[in-house]
Amino acid sequence: MSERSILDGEMKAEIFSGIRASGSGNSVVPVQLKPEDSFCFSCHRGVSCWNRCCHGADITLTPYDILRLSRHFGIRPREALLAYTVPAMWDKAELPVAKLKMGGDDGKGPCAFMTEEGCSIYENRPATCRYYPLGLASMKMKGDDHIGDFYFLVKEPHCRGHDEKKDLTVSAFREEQGVTDHDRVNRGWIDILMKMSSWKVMGGPWGQEPSPQTKRMFFMVSTDVDALRDFVFKTKFLDSYEVAPEAVEQLKTDDEALLQLGFDWMKTVLFNEKTLMLKERVLRESIARAREEMGAS
Repeated sequence: MSERSILDGEMKAEIFSGIRASGSGNSVVPVQLKPEDSFCFSCHRGVSCWNRCCHGADITLTPYDILRLSRHFGIRPREALLAYTVPAMWDKAELPVAKLKMGGDDGKGPCAFMTEEGCSIYENRPATCRYYPLGLASMKMKGDDHIGDFYFLVKEPHCRGHDEKKDLTVSAFREEQGVTDHDRVNRGWIDILMKMSSWKVMGGPWGQEPSPQTKRMFFMVSTDVDALRDFVFKTKFLDSYEVAPEAVEQLKTDDEALLQLGFDWMKTVLFNEKTLMLKERVLRESIARAREEMGAS
């Protein structure tokens, strides 16, 4: 196993998932894991802690989680949000997210989908549940513009799955848990959270905290594809941004494609990235307005 510390001074790491708020602060094993590295873990009904981790769990739902959850029950994402989630703030980035609602007045009770047999929505369970006990982190080496991912192990005191003798690589575990599609669809969203985490020390992008309206738009993009589709097709969005005609047709019915557009738009709004380009006419008009406001001729 690789023995490179997560705390290596040559990089900056932002942890995305794998730590539950109710867990110990010492739960993270401070070693970077690569896809070929191995660890021992197995979760099954015979483990003495069966279902314990499904009580009071701190599960941030990704955009793809919400799509899968709504499809599982044959409802739209907005209905799934109302029925199964609570709004929250992702503290590391100060951006609004949806979290899975737990039972009990204090939120420490069982997950709504927990049964004696296990998870009743197992095929459509959230990404954090799939990853556990792995966490996903993003790192940027000093002097390097490229951001890469690595994994780490989480060992909470109550979890006996680590005592099992099943040995597997990180890559094999990810394949077994079906996280590939989740990571593919959620990649742009994760990038936004990671980047906002690094910007937060300066108070936000360029020292400016995102406006309440921007935060609301991020929550819409993250949780409600129907509202996002209305925004794209019922406002001047398509008159303002360069979107290929064939892509426009796909966006009318393809929720995953619509999410990618939403992520690109938020990167443009938050970080001024060139992920979605304004049409030349709109850009010229914006420059002219800016010059006029500055009193330029």
